[in-house]
Parts: sequence; C-alpha cells; structure tokens
Amino acid sequence: MQPACLSLRVIPGATLRKPLLLLQPTYTYKPIEAFEQSAPLRFSVPAHGLPGDWPTWIEGSTGWSGLNKDKVREAFRVARVIDENTLEYNELNGLDQSARGGQLVYQLPVDLTGIRARLVIVPEQGPPMELTTENNGLLIAGLGQLVLVLTDGQTAAITWSKAEYTLDITWSNGDVSRWLHGPVELGNGGCCRG
Repeated sequence: MQPACLSLRVIPGATLRKPLLLLQPTYTYKPIEAFEQSAPLRFSVPAHGLPGDWPTWIEGSTGWSGLNKDKVREAFRVARVIDENTLEYNELNGLDQSARGGQLVYQLPVDLTGIRARLVIVPEQGPPMELTTENNGLLIAGLGQLVLVLTDGQTAAITWSKAEYTLDITWSNGDVSRWLHGPVELGNGGCCRG
C-alpha cells in the first residue's frame, strides 16, 4: 500500500488535536432513497453504515448539478450522521433543489482493534518527536479514527522551522504499514476575510 501524503499544520503555543481518518482502500456504494428540500441538506440512505461523521461523495444523482462529486478527482464532503438512515451535509442548502437518486460513496473505516500507532516528526535540525498510542500522543477515537495530540507546551517548545513526519501502524499480527507521511508546517493561526 502506498502511504497517503498529508501536511500537518502546527501553531506554536497552541494545542493541536488533529483527527486522522484511516480508510479502507475499496469503496462502498449505497443507494440514496430521497433528498429533503431542507437547509442544511438531509438525505435518506437506508442502513448507510457510517460510523459517525465521515468523508463521502455522491455520484449519479440528477436535478442538482453541484451535488455530484468525482471520488477520484474531487474532495469529499463530510456527512453528518443523523440516524441509521439519515445523513446531512451542513454546508449545502437544499431548499430550492430537486435532487433525485444517485449513490452515496465512501470508504469503510479501518478496524484499529489491537493496533499500535507511532507518529514521528523529524525536524531539519534537532531531535525527533515521537507520539504513540502508548504515550497518549495518538488516541484511538473509534473505528478508523486516530487523534494526534500535541499539548500547548509541546508546540511552544518547537525550535525548528521545517520538519517531515511519518505515521506507522503495527497490526495485531506484527505487520507494520506506513500509513501517512508529509511535511509539518508552522503557522500562526488562520485568516479571516472582511
């Protein structure tokens, strides 16, 4: 398996709680029964099987051209789970739309039972920083869900300007997979538009 590349943004002096979703490589397709004309947009997918708020795409629906997304080329939308048959896209307003049909597409979460995870940040200069499921730097938050935690003290102590990281998973059978890698970027917060 090729590890995914994802940049991590760290703000020195601020706590970082970064959710990391581990997805199986194959896609699941579930038929969409109905779209509500609602804001935010709610839609029915009987027995959707999502473990919680989860990355999804919609393919093949008609009546609303902006609703469909290509899972290979376009970013996902996070579907909020309302119940076992109903999902919501908070960022979409469906009041004057007439979407019909299509499929909900998603990748199932990876079962993290019995795993050990290790994330290592290697700066250009200075010692590496290691976070694991054993030292509470990586928390298992549910099916397919790890949370990377850096305390405000840890981020305030950063003296480097550039770093790279890797995330390795050790499975219950002893196999090790490199799951993620990428640059670590330092920032000073977000920007607002006025």
